[in-house]
Amino acid sequence: MLNVLIWLSILVASTLMFRYAGGTLSLTMPNLVSIAYYYSFLLSSFIGSLLITLGIDDHYMTQKLFRPEEYRQIGFFVVCFVMLVFPLSMVIVSRLFGFKAQEEFRDYVRKPLAPLDGATGNQVFYSFLALSLLSFVAIAYMIWKTPTIPVFALFTGTDESLVALRIEASRHFAGNVLFRNIFAITLTPLLSFAAYLFAVLTNEWRWKLLFLALFVGAVFVNVYDLAKSPIFFYVMMFLLLRIYVGKTRLSAAKLALYGGVGMLGLIGMYIVIQGVWDIDTFLSYNKGPIGRMILAQIAPTFLHLNVFGEALPFLYGKSLPSLLTGLFDVENVRSARLVMAHVFPERIEDGTGGVLNTLFVAEAYANFGYIGIVLGTLYVGVVTQLLYIGLLRLPKNPLFLSLLVYFSINIPRTIVGGFTDFLFNPTWLLLAVLFGGMALWLRVQGDLRAWLATKRRMTDEG
Repeated sequence: MLNVLIWLSILVASTLMFRYAGGTLSLTMPNLVSIAYYYSFLLSSFIGSLLITLGIDDHYMTQKLFRPEEYRQIGFFVVCFVMLVFPLSMVIVSRLFGFKAQEEFRDYVRKPLAPLDGATGNQVFYSFLALSLLSFVAIAYMIWKTPTIPVFALFTGTDESLVALRIEASRHFAGNVLFRNIFAITLTPLLSFAAYLFAVLTNEWRWKLLFLALFVGAVFVNVYDLAKSPIFFYVMMFLLLRIYVGKTRLSAAKLALYGGVGMLGLIGMYIVIQGVWDIDTFLSYNKGPIGRMILAQIAPTFLHLNVFGEALPFLYGKSLPSLLTGLFDVENVRSARLVMAHVFPERIEDGTGGVLNTLFVAEAYANFGYIGIVLGTLYVGVVTQLLYIGLLRLPKNPLFLSLLVYFSINIPRTIVGGFTDFLFNPTWLLLAVLFGGMALWLRVQGDLRAWLATKRRMTDEG
């Protein structure tokens, strides 16, 4: 009963702070902070932590805990700590930067979409065409270097497990993973958003055709390995994009309709990919789609707390990005993979086990113990709010709006994916440099043309 009272008290306090930091928690007007609150924390972490500490989860992962009563309680208090300190750090950042979340977010949504400063139509289009061709080359490279494309195998038929093919496509990719991840999997959807916005802004057929090509490429890279979540997140980003340019207005009825369609799509993927037909699985709170959301995402946090420092030594930075560990000749390992190998070795052996991604503090703990939880929570909260503030204060043009939508979905995904991605993420860095650099370059080109035109006019008048 005490844990329930603690959970309810923290829920109220946390909700108020998230609302202050984001400006709104409205389901019909989502933003980066509200999506993180509902998806990363409430659904994926907080509800499940209560079920686990009460011992009513009956989940296959928590059955692997040793000294379960102790670590069920420890995990619960760790999640409660994050639910309080994370939004508190966001509130502090907002106060320091004079960020009035409700007002600034409302004003941003109401602002019209603006063209890039100083850029001509041809300059922008041919720059994007070059980037789009690079993305298509990266997609072709990904297909070439992937042993078996699971989505092709689904339609052509295969004797192998589709789940095993998913793991093989991810872990046995024979090419450069960074090139694939950045230029095929990440850049293609982002370019499709920008092309759509330029089509809205200009109403030109060339932008519409480019968007159509990029849209097909984006759908492919989000379904090629038969992972269930990427295509749903892509659709969510596209919906968010349309909301921010006034093309879609959500209501409770539309939200229920979209949610129902999404749930039917998810059920269909469970049936086709994993062969799940049992109706009880879909209705159960600890199995199927519901269990995947509220328990399977947070249970690995409890396993991390249980395993590291007990059965496995702390990593002390070994799960930092390989670009950094390589400088010190240290082998890069991810805590989520180590926990999977330790707890479910049979799944590693038969090729159906990947990683046990979970709330970011799990990886912070695996590296640095409880001090990692404290400092990691503060750090990720500050970074998240700084990104939110910075993106809302940038001009609302197709480049920066695409970045806002991308981070509004991918920051919440990374919160329940890992900690070290917040320390150094080459994909995020390159995207920011690429889009920011393009906007700056086009602005400089425009200013230079204006200066030359002025000088020429002054010469003619003289």
